[in-house]
Amino acid sequence: MIQQRANFDWMLKELYDGVPGIEMIVVLSADGLRIARYAGDPDAADRVAAACAGLQSLAGAVAQEIPTSDGEMNLVVIEMNGGYFYLMAAGANAYLAVLADVRCEPGHMSANMRDLVVRIGSHLTSPPRHSGQTV
Repeated sequence: MIQQRANFDWMLKELYDGVPGIEMIVVLSADGLRIARYAGDPDAADRVAAACAGLQSLAGAVAQEIPTSDGEMNLVVIEMNGGYFYLMAAGANAYLAVLADVRCEPGHMSANMRDLVVRIGSHLTSPPRHSGQTV
């Protein structure tokens, strides 16, 4: 895990308070390291961040197969028994992930996530790393 940025708390809390059913919010780097989280267990947030690295890579690979796509992943939504998972591109090398229960309405969630990313996307970035060091 990289050092969590404390100034993310209020930004993520606003999303958490604005959409019923959110269980956990995680901001992660493209290589799957947790940058910040709100709610939920810290160890679970690390596992979610690691899993998201593979998912965003998979989504990007699929996007490249769409002839009219620029190959970039914008949003992944997974509906499962008991809830939803959302993963949204949130800035250069950063992603916003949300786990929510069944009370969450997917359209409302994605709109609120997009609003958050638009307002603070420049803060939701992770500088590239080489050999574990920030470049």
